[in-house]
Amino acid sequence: MRGPKRRAKTDKADAKLLRELLAAGRLPECYIPPEQVLEWRALLELHQDLRTQHTAWAQRIQAVCFHHGTTAPGQAGIIRGDRARLRTIVDEQLSVSGRLQVNTALAIMDVLADHLDRLRRRLLSTARGVKGARVLMHEIYGVGPLSSLALCAWLGGADRFSSSRKAVRFVGLDITVHSSDGKRSPGRLSWQGPEVLRWLLFEAAKTSARPCAPGYSYYTQVKDRYDANRACLSQARRIVRQTAHILTGLGDDAFTIVAQPAAPTTIAR
Repeated sequence: MRGPKRRAKTDKADAKLLRELLAAGRLPECYIPPEQVLEWRALLELHQDLRTQHTAWAQRIQAVCFHHGTTAPGQAGIIRGDRARLRTIVDEQLSVSGRLQVNTALAIMDVLADHLDRLRRRLLSTARGVKGARVLMHEIYGVGPLSSLALCAWLGGADRFSSSRKAVRFVGLDITVHSSDGKRSPGRLSWQGPEVLRWLLFEAAKTSARPCAPGYSYYTQVKDRYDANRACLSQARRIVRQTAHILTGLGDDAFTIVAQPAAPTTIAR
């Protein structure tokens, strides 16, 4: 920041400041993960994109049916293969354009499902061979192969975070509050950081709703006080804090590729 207007400079003054900071050893540095970790991140982001598109086409089928005055099966029924009822609705209650829209959406969903299946198998195989992911699956309830691989890819590394609070802020699950002169807006999530990691953490936190879960009592307390979504967010923060402590202890050893177990573990997100 230079000048009386405190504007960020991008010319010679900025270059001079960077040179002086570098010479004094005070230039801020950023973390660059290894090449294999960047590959894991790219695959996880691709998986989320395919899932989002797959769900969007299912919602489009519901919208077409609603426009024609009928009710389509739920998203779970469309996605998991409840096609008999949907075919009956398409043949008997939709117009020519409606049938074309639904059939096109189903064809695209089948292609996306095939790519999702192959990508998911690859991610599961990768997660079972990464030391940090295997430790997280064993130590934290509700964390499965996909979520453990994502946590290892974005939170792993030697000296990555000095505290678990900073890890929560990096993920974007911290509460931010804007206040000025006694006025304060309601707190909200910062929504910064990797979106795919927040998505997988929220799915993993949903397992706390099971009575057998270790954090079930805490989940019910937050749910009774607020609602189920806030309870899941609170559990997601706890998972991030636990993960930060575990991965800090492992350091760069969390990225070590180990021999895969003979029998696959239970698949849970």
